[in-house]
Amino acid sequence: MNKRLENKVAIVTGAGSVGSGWGNGKAASVVYARHGAKVFAVDINLEAAQETKSIIESEGGVCEIARVDVTKSKDITAMVEQCVNKFGRVDILHNNVGIALVGGPTDIDEATWDRVMSINLKSVFLSCRAVLPIMEKQSGGVITNISSIAAIRYTGVPYTTYYTSKAAILGFTRGIALQYAPKNIRANCILPGLLNTPMIVEPLKGVYGGGDVEKMIEVRNKQCPTGAMGDAWDVANAALFLASDEAGYITGTDLVVDGGITSKIV
Repeated sequence: MNKRLENKVAIVTGAGSVGSGWGNGKAASVVYARHGAKVFAVDINLEAAQETKSIIESEGGVCEIARVDVTKSKDITAMVEQCVNKFGRVDILHNNVGIALVGGPTDIDEATWDRVMSINLKSVFLSCRAVLPIMEKQSGGVITNISSIAAIRYTGVPYTTYYTSKAAILGFTRGIALQYAPKNIRANCILPGLLNTPMIVEPLKGVYGGGDVEKMIEVRNKQCPTGAMGDAWDVANAALFLASDEAGYITGTDLVVDGGITSKIV
């Protein structure tokens, strides 16, 4: 295999999975490691991160883990310090943590708004703030933030906090990309479309399938031009490209990974 990330060090937040199967952060961690990166995989659920570590190490890769609450500044600072102490540098920051809670503006309370903004958006700010000085000293680095097509389209699900937080990530990332372009630091967003990952089960099964997970999957598959949802590997492979030297002239970009669904009129 061509080791496209040989000698690189990657921090992946949300590197575990919220259920059985492959979430985006878990798949990205494994793909990075398969291509030669040393991975610092963090998650609020240490057991989930340990599962990712076990997979990577079983394939001969290198992975360290830590329990991190990405909404806490002290946790993020410690995360970056631990990574640098262990591996000496940070070449890739992959911000994957996010939640989706159903509810329109009149359905949610202030605490729900604050919680989603903290997890989905503040976490990106905190991790970038901690990593950028390291990348600046190294004279280079790559930041990949996971947004969503919900940042640019109404998906039919009333979750105002998700739309807002994911859209804000686009502007935040663009600002970093342009500010740090002269310093050889790139920043891009990935906008996944409808995916079949463990994350979708709890928040969406009542919206699409009346509580029936199989029905929800069937309905979402039919919405996709390809006839089926994508999966975590589609996002991970896009992230691999953006992290690689092959994408060396790509920054400030919103990479849509959606099987064409945002190109539809209806």
